Amino acid sequence: MQTSHGEVSVALDGPQAATTTIVLGHGAGGPMDGDYMAFFASGLAGDETRVVRFNFPYMERGRKSPDKQSVSETVFHEVAESFQTQRLVLGGKSYGGRIASHAVAAGTKADGLVFLGYPLHPPGRPERIRDAHLHDIKCPMLFVEGTRDPFCPLETLERVRESLPAPTSVVVIEDGDHSLKVRKSSGRATKDAWDEAVAAITDWVAEL
Repeated sequence: MQTSHGEVSVALDGPQAATTTIVLGHGAGGPMDGDYMAFFASGLAGDETRVVRFNFPYMERGRKSPDKQSVSETVFHEVAESFQTQRLVLGGKSYGGRIASHAVAAGTKADGLVFLGYPLHPPGRPERIRDAHLHDIKCPMLFVEGTRDPFCPLETLERVRESLPAPTSVVVIEDGDHSLKVRKSSGRATKDAWDEAVAAITDWVAEL
């Protein structure tokens, strides 16, 4: 797909004639076609739901460091605008979800936001909390968070949610880390945790 910051790869799961589109941005360190993104895209796609994945420009060019935030926001906005349907949900993994939220706070239209491991603050740096723009969002938000995620301690997230004007929900993945991966000692496989997250997101989107 051609954007104002160059061409980026786009992948679609689900029917072209879907009434709901979910646009997912990848995390800072992994492309749109990584195992995590592919799992959630295929899991969330359905008879009436299409999932769109794309690379941010820096990832498309093989760079490790993200572009300026304004570049990523603009590209997310342009991808979302290109795949408008009756219902449009934006979000993504960590960095991708955060960029989606900035885009919506700046005016990109969305019926809902889904965050897969929202990076509320850098690990161990609660003074650098990234929540100011969330107060400008009016659509419902779903936070899918692991109990071992150092980027988003659940008690911190609860304090933030209480201050937000938009409706928010949380899905807690027990023993999940920042990528919702679980340890063998949890008694289940990471795939089970990811399946749990997919099912919860699917139900939430259906209720929008």
